[in-house]
Amino acid sequence: MYTSKITGLGSYVPENVVTNDDLSKVMDTNDAWIQERTGIKERRHIKKGDGNTTSVMGVKAAKIALERAALVPKDIDMIIFATLSPDMYFPGGGVQVQEALGMRTVPALDVRNQCSGFVYALSVADQFIKTGMYRHVLVIGSENHSGGLDFTTRGRGVSVIFGDGAGAAVVSRNETGNDGILSTHLHSEGKHKDELSLQGPSTQYWVPEIIEKNPQEDIPYYPYMNGTFVFKHAVVRFSEVIKEGLEANKLSVSDIDMLIPHQANLRISQYIQEKFKLPNDKVFNNIQKYGNTTAASIPIALTEAWELGKIKKGDLVVLAAFGSGFTWGSAIIRW
Repeated sequence: MYTSKITGLGSYVPENVVTNDDLSKVMDTNDAWIQERTGIKERRHIKKGDGNTTSVMGVKAAKIALERAALVPKDIDMIIFATLSPDMYFPGGGVQVQEALGMRTVPALDVRNQCSGFVYALSVADQFIKTGMYRHVLVIGSENHSGGLDFTTRGRGVSVIFGDGAGAAVVSRNETGNDGILSTHLHSEGKHKDELSLQGPSTQYWVPEIIEKNPQEDIPYYPYMNGTFVFKHAVVRFSEVIKEGLEANKLSVSDIDMLIPHQANLRISQYIQEKFKLPNDKVFNNIQKYGNTTAASIPIALTEAWELGKIKKGDLVVLAAFGSGFTWGSAIIRW
């Protein structure tokens, strides 16, 4: 049985910065209201004509990760692409990345686990490498939220939270030692699926029915979130899955060198930090700058923390996510 490790990281966010004050011009909100509830100051949105899509941003992040892993596209054995906002209903983003990077005919797998997408994708990559089937797997989380949000006062509870961007990691067979991905832990609880969801358009509302029978306001085209309910469940599941990962590796909270939670809400991250009594230098948050980028949030944050020198060789890094489904998971990594 092999082990795997992250050998390259990359991220990309659009140049277009959207501040809280910018949003206050199109909906009844303000900077203080948004920061108090989410911790977010600004986010990045794709701008019409800038050439970005979910898959294009994924490719941009992937190119950086490949360069840092000292690999070229032909070295990759598999692509795993996590997103809730693919360019097309089908096919998924994985094959678009495969084409754009000029890869050989490797398998491309799309993961639809929303905010937990990157952790789920990382776990899948880890399993393929552990069994010896593949040597290098490209894992991408990428999202284009801005194209599907309700930028009116009606939608402000959701729309102020989300941003666009992509992150990527090259996961490779570990040839050196005991570092790398120690374990991953995944969960779901489908009975709460409606509390954070986008239920239309979907196969419940096929195109002729949308056009002929249903006025737009009767179909939930925009994301819905029961914010208080999601918050209460998130803080519980974050705590549980972090503890589960530590216990599986006979580690304790004091062993954590860097916790990178999914960037859902700064208040959630602060709650978890306080619960585990972790100092500021052991928790990394960048939601203030980018908002919630769903499947992209952890790889963007992980990349930024590494670039800033906050993650060093030998550090114990913990990734944790919770989101729609509900789904949640963690990854314990010895850097």
